[in-house]
Amino acid sequence: MSNRMEVTEMESEYLKDIDYVDSTELYNLMNQYGDDVWRYAYAITKNKEQSKDIAQEVFIKVHSHLHTYRGQSSFKTWLFAITRNIAVNEMRSSYFRKVLLFGNVRNTRTEQSAEGTYIGIQGAADIRSIIMGLSRKLREVLILDLEHELTMQEIADVLRIPQGTVKSRLNRARKKVEKIWREMENE
Repeated sequence: MSNRMEVTEMESEYLKDIDYVDSTELYNLMNQYGDDVWRYAYAITKNKEQSKDIAQEVFIKVHSHLHTYRGQSSFKTWLFAITRNIAVNEMRSSYFRKVLLFGNVRNTRTEQSAEGTYIGIQGAADIRSIIMGLSRKLREVLILDLEHELTMQEIADVLRIPQGTVKSRLNRARKKVEKIWREMENE
């Protein structure tokens, strides 16, 4: 993780000093951050197609507005702030009312047996479903923390809220997920 942090800091330094991204550099940024941007947009909208559109719009904005990046936060944090703004604007629009469940769950655990694999995948799907059922405020902080591994300060920067509010929302989100999970197990 230390090497990743150094690369990100070096990249942020490089990107804050350039005003224009050529097509090759934009392609590289899309390859590096595209999945994260899409997943974060999806965490906000719960709509796969809308998330694809949002991710495309994010990189269009990066292409035309990179000169506004000042390096005060990591590049990824800056991207997530753009993603959030676009996603929230999309959700406010009148035609956005459709909600889709998350279909693909990434399971990073390896199991010995097919039964173990199934149970692991099903458990991850259940947890993902619980998280996606949380309110947007709770879902957002949990996704940024667990899936995107942002720091408390980075989450606060993306959401434009105090760090204490991030901690409070994370705590409430975790407790709610745990409560729902326990209720599901007892059924």
